[in-house]
Amino acid sequence: MIDNNSRRNFFKKAGTALVASSVFPNIWIKNIMAQTNVTTLGHNSHRYRVVEGWGVLDAGKNPVNDCHEMVEDAQGRLVLLTNETKNNVLIYDKSGKLLEAWGTSYPGAHGLTLSNEGGQQYLFITDTDRNQVIKTDLKGKEIFKIDYPKENKSYNHSGEFKPTETTVNPNNGDIYVADGYGMNFVTQYNQKGEYIRHFGGKGTANETFDCCHGVLFDNRDSKNPTLLITDRSHMSLKRFTLDGKYLSTIPVPGSFICRPVLKGKNLYAAVYRSTSQEYPNSGYITIFDEKDRVISTPGGTEPKYVKNVLQEQQKDRSFLGFMHPHDVCVDSDENLYVPQWASKKTYPVKLERV
Repeated sequence: MIDNNSRRNFFKKAGTALVASSVFPNIWIKNIMAQTNVTTLGHNSHRYRVVEGWGVLDAGKNPVNDCHEMVEDAQGRLVLLTNETKNNVLIYDKSGKLLEAWGTSYPGAHGLTLSNEGGQQYLFITDTDRNQVIKTDLKGKEIFKIDYPKENKSYNHSGEFKPTETTVNPNNGDIYVADGYGMNFVTQYNQKGEYIRHFGGKGTANETFDCCHGVLFDNRDSKNPTLLITDRSHMSLKRFTLDGKYLSTIPVPGSFICRPVLKGKNLYAAVYRSTSQEYPNSGYITIFDEKDRVISTPGGTEPKYVKNVLQEQQKDRSFLGFMHPHDVCVDSDENLYVPQWASKKTYPVKLERV
C-alpha cells in the first residue's frame, strides 16, 4: 500500500529535484522526450503519440503539486484535480487552454468523480487529509460532505478514514466510497449521502483488499451492472455485485493499478511501478477490451497471454515520458490525458489517438 507516509518519504528522497522543477514545470517532460526515440505508444488497435507541452501553465499563477485525477464534463471541458491549494481544480479545453480555476481547501485532494443528475453535473472529491468526500457543483459550491462511516464499528475515529475514490450508480444515485489509504472498506451511500452498507476491509481473501484505491460502476452489461474495485497491492481488479458480494478477480501481474476508467467497451487504467530503480520514469497506461483482456499498454511492454494468463508487464525502457501516472482521462475523441503524482509538479501528459 502506498500511503501518505510512504509518499512523504518518497518526496524527501527526491527533494532537490522537486524544488528545482517547481520553478520550471514540465521541463523534465521536454528533456525526456528529447531523449526518446519512440514516435508512437501502445499496441494493436490503441496507439498514441505524445502532444508535447499540452496544458502547461504559468506555475506562478496556476501551480500544481500532485495531479491526481481528471474527468471530461458534458461540455467537453477537462477537469483536473490537484492537491495544490492555490487552485485545487483546473479546467481546460482540449487545446490545453485554461478556462477556470477554483478550490483552496482540499489539501489532500485525491479522487475525482463526475456524476450526472437530472441534466446537472456534479463532482465528488475525496480528500485524504480532510478525511472526507465532498460533493460540489462544477463551480466549486459544496453540496454536502461524507465523513467517516460511524456505522462501521471498525473505525474508531475520523483519522482512520482516508478515502481515495468514489463511483456513482447513474440509475439511482448511490455513492460508493473506497477507503484505499485507510481501513480498506468500500462503503455504499444513497444519493443524499446516507449510509447503506459496507464491505471489504484489509486482508488477503477474495472479498478483502490491500489498497482498494479505485472503484468503478461498470455498466457494460446493462442488465447486470457491477463494481470493479482496485486491489492495488495485490496487482488486480476485483468484481463485486452492487450490494458488495465478491464475484471474480482480474489479475494484472506487475501492475499497481490506481483506478479503472470506462470508455465505451474499453477499460483504461494508470499504472504505478513501485521499484526504486524505475524512479523517475515509472509507470504506464493499461487498456482492456470488453472481455477484460489487456490489449494495449502505452508506455509499457506489449501485453502477452500464455495459456490465457496475462504475463507480467514492465516499463518500456525506450519511452521515458511517464513519471508516476495516477489516472487516465479518455476524451470524446478517444485521446488520453495522464495526470501524475510525484512528477516534479508537471502538468498532465496528453496522448493523441493515431
